[in-house]
Amino acid sequence: MRKNLSLDTLRQEVKSLVDDQRFDLIALSCGIHDEPELAFHEEHAVALLTAYLEKNGFTIETGSGGLKTAFTASYGSGSPSIALLAEYDALPGIGHGCGHNIIAAAAAGAAVAARRAVNVCGGTILVIGTPGEEVYGGKAIMVEAGVFADIDVAMMVHPGVRNRVLTEALVCVNLDIEFFGKEAHAAAYPDQGINALDAMILAYNGVNSLRQHLREKSRIHGIITSGGEAANVVPGYSAAKFMVRCADMDYLEELKRKVLDCFTGAALATGARFEYRWGDVVYAPMNNNFCLARAFYENLESLRRPLEPFDAVGRLGSTDMGNVSQVVPSIHPSIAIAPPAISLHTEEFAEAAISDGGNTGLLDGASALAMTVAGLLYDKNLLNSVTAEFKQSLSK
Repeated sequence: MRKNLSLDTLRQEVKSLVDDQRFDLIALSCGIHDEPELAFHEEHAVALLTAYLEKNGFTIETGSGGLKTAFTASYGSGSPSIALLAEYDALPGIGHGCGHNIIAAAAAGAAVAARRAVNVCGGTILVIGTPGEEVYGGKAIMVEAGVFADIDVAMMVHPGVRNRVLTEALVCVNLDIEFFGKEAHAAAYPDQGINALDAMILAYNGVNSLRQHLREKSRIHGIITSGGEAANVVPGYSAAKFMVRCADMDYLEELKRKVLDCFTGAALATGARFEYRWGDVVYAPMNNNFCLARAFYENLESLRRPLEPFDAVGRLGSTDMGNVSQVVPSIHPSIAIAPPAISLHTEEFAEAAISDGGNTGLLDGASALAMTVAGLLYDKNLLNSVTAEFKQSLSK
C-alpha cells in the first residue's frame, strides 16, 4: 500500500483524521482545564486521556517511571518508535495558565491520527503522559528511570503567543531555605530574640544585589512562604522557595555557591541558623534537533500559520523536555493561542487555553505533530538525518 501512497497524501490523510476528532479533542482539552490538578495529583486528567486513547486502540500502561500519574499509551510495534509527550499539571491558584490541557489533548489527537501512518509504514506511535512538569521535573525522573531508553524521537507542542519551533531552555534547580531564630516579645524583650524574618529579608536583598553580577541569561527568583505569625512576636522561623537558572550546567555549580553565600552572610549577621535543600531534579537545557524542527516547521507552515523565522527563539524559561532532549532527538515548538501582550502563567493565558484561539491552536498543533510523525515513518532518510544530527550533538 505504501508504494501507491505519496507522503503528501499521507500527511493530508492524518490531518483530516485530526479534523475528524475536532469536537472530541476540544472536549478533552476543556475537561482537563475545568479540573486543574497540581503536580503528581493529575488523576482526572490521566483518566480522561487514557480512556480516550484506549477507546482508539491504544494499549495503556500506567505508573511509567514509578510515577503514579504517568502513563504510556502505544499503538503498533517495532521501530521506529515515535513518542508524543503530554503534560497536564496545573499551576497553584492559576489553573492551566501554561496551557497544559492543550499539550495533552494535542498529543492524544496527533497520536490517534498517526495510526494511519503506522498502518501504512509500520513502527510504533506512543503517547507518554508526563506529570509534574511545573515544579518537580517529571520527565527528568522518567528519563532516569529508563522510560525513554527505546524511543527514537520525542515531540510535543506547547501553547504560547508566537509560532516558533526552537526553544531555548535554561538549566534550573529549586532551592528550599529555612531560617531558625528565637521568638521573643517584640516590644518588651526584643534583645532576647533572634529574628528569622530579618535574616530571610537580608538574604533576599543579597540575592537581589547578586543578580547584576551574574552571567547573561542567569535568573534567580523566589518567594517567602513563612515569616512569622504575629507582629508583636519576634519571628523565630522563616522559609522561602527559590529557583536558580542559568544557561549551562557548568555555571550552575558556581551560581549555587554564590546564592548560598547570601544566606550564609545573613545567618552570620543576624545570629539565625539556616538549613537548605536543593531540589532532587535539575532541569537540563534544550538540545533542539534542527532537522526535526525543520520538518515540523514545514508542516506548520502548510497550515497557513503566521510563523516566526525558523531560527527565532522564544523567551527564556525552563522545561524538563530539556532532559528528554539529552537522550532522544527532540523538539519543543510553540504554537500561538493568544496575542503577544498576554503572558504565560497568568489567568489571562488560562482563559486563552479554552478560547477559540486555544482550540484552533490545539487542532493545528495536533495536525503538525501528526504530519511530522507521518514524515518520520514514511521517509527513512528523514529519520536517519534526525538521528545523525542527534548523535553529532552529543559529541560536541
